[in-house]
Amino acid sequence: MYKHILIPIDGSPLSTQALEKALDFAHETGAEATVLVVMEPLQVFTLNPAGMEIAYAEYDRQNNEAADGILSSAREAAKQRMVACETVKLESTDPASTIVEAADKYNCDLIAMASHGRSGFKAFMLGSVTMKVLANSKTPVLVYR
Repeated sequence: MYKHILIPIDGSPLSTQALEKALDFAHETGAEATVLVVMEPLQVFTLNPAGMEIAYAEYDRQNNEAADGILSSAREAAKQRMVACETVKLESTDPASTIVEAADKYNCDLIAMASHGRSGFKAFMLGSVTMKVLANSKTPVLVYR
C-alpha cells in the first residue's frame, strides 16, 4: 500500500487531529512519515521600512519557535505509535506549492492533511491550501475533516 506519507500540519486543532489519524494510518500500513510545517514569512508593505528589521527578526524567531514546538509534538506522537518519522520545516509564501513539491522531494506516495473549511468571502479570496494541493498534486491526497 503506502510506504511514505507526507503530513503537513500547522498546529491548529484540526491539523493535530489529522496528524494523529494519519500517524495511526501509517502505523497500520507500515508506512513511514514526514511531517511538514510550512512557515509563511512576514509580509509588510510600508513606505518607511526603517526599523522593520527588528520586527522581521522577532517574527522569524517566534515563527521558528512555534514550528519547532509543533514538530516536537509530532515526533512524540509518531514515537508513541512506533512510526518512523522525519520532520521538516520550510518557509514559503505559497504553502500549497511547497507541500506538493515536498511530496516529490521526499518521495512520498500519499499526502495526508486536514481540511480547514474556510467559507464565504475568505474562501473565495484566499482559497484553501487543501484545495490547491488537491488541484495541483500528482501524489494522492487523503483529506481529514
